[in-house]
Amino acid sequence: MTETIRRVLITGAASGIGAATARRLAGPSTALLLHTRGNVDKLEAVAEESRTAGSTVETMVGDLVDPALPGALVGKAASAFGGLDALVANAGWARKVPLLDSSLEELEAPVDAIARGFALMAQAAAPHLKASPCGRVVAVSAFGPHVYRPGVMTFPATAAAKAALETHVRSLAFELAADGVTANAVVPGFIQKDAGTSRAVTPEAAAQVTAQIPMGRLGSSDEVAAVIVFLLSPEAGYVTGQLIHVNGGLT
Repeated sequence: MTETIRRVLITGAASGIGAATARRLAGPSTALLLHTRGNVDKLEAVAEESRTAGSTVETMVGDLVDPALPGALVGKAASAFGGLDALVANAGWARKVPLLDSSLEELEAPVDAIARGFALMAQAAAPHLKASPCGRVVAVSAFGPHVYRPGVMTFPATAAAKAALETHVRSLAFELAADGVTANAVVPGFIQKDAGTSRAVTPEAAAQVTAQIPMGRLGSSDEVAAVIVFLLSPEAGYVTGQLIHVNGGLT
């Protein structure tokens, strides 16, 4: 697809990994639909950067807890760009509330937005991805389902949603393999937040966790975005159904 427009939907694109992915993809050969739950000003800033780089850009705001939004996102991208080649499911948030203290809403909302939202987007996107010469799906998971040990905080409700997301990715990879469409998940470790964004942990807790990371530092959003962009590329055409950890050695 080097001479054609690559049409990509990115959720959670106002900051962090989603924004970094948009910046790496931005250029004259890319059309982007960028989504945020509510961070409109930052989303528009990322959109304007991408337009300046040469991309055609549309934006959309909404909460993926709403079961109508996933299909609406895919529909807007397909309508605006004449199809869809790639889906990057990055939207989500971290909740530290212990499992035994979690309310019904705290248990359900992450699953609805992260896992169900992904599944509904995949269902809506599948016909377009099958029609693309380079159909790609990348979901952004988290270390939460994989790391349980002293010194590393847990995010029970979010981890459960991300575990379900990873299972959906593997199911999707199996179901779309015959059509040449790949589906993979990137699993970030502790990633440095953008300045001015909300944080799930205090600076003191972050310093304690950093000491547990073999590389001795937090990762950057751009380091995760680099892996995502590779998985979206034609060169990654034989990589599917994989969970790729970007975590500085955190186990």
